[in-house]
Amino acid sequence: MDQNARVGDNELRAPGDVLVHLRRARDHADRHYADALDVAALADVAGLSKYHFLRLFKATYGHTPGEYLSQRRIERAQDLLRATNLTVTEVCHAVGFSSLGSFSSRFREVVGESPSDFQRRYAAGAPHIPGCFVFMWGLAERAGAGSAIEEKQPTAGAS
Repeated sequence: MDQNARVGDNELRAPGDVLVHLRRARDHADRHYADALDVAALADVAGLSKYHFLRLFKATYGHTPGEYLSQRRIERAQDLLRATNLTVTEVCHAVGFSSLGSFSSRFREVVGESPSDFQRRYAAGAPHIPGCFVFMWGLAERAGAGSAIEEKQPTAGAS
């Protein structure tokens, strides 16, 4: 039988040797959710063409890589909104969204309430972790942020 056999409603099933590559890309998205990742970058990690990767990822996991990454970011945002005193905007950028509007609408779509309402619901609980501590210990990643030393070092062309 052909490993790329069609199953059910013309769905493509990923062959066993490709699953390793799909898992590698999914694990990369899990580790680097706060970075600017797109389908092409994840396909490169998997070692597959962009469109083949997209097709196989959706057939294997039931959603596109973009949907998966968005879901991971929202899950991490929920953790940060529950446990820290970061603002919604800080959480939005910490988890990799570049637009507060996109973050808020996606959050509401997935969770069923706005990020502010979600955070307010947990405000009366235990004391929150201060935002400076969260960023200092890397509990929330800032996309593109290096260390203070890297920020202060002069660039090659600077005088």
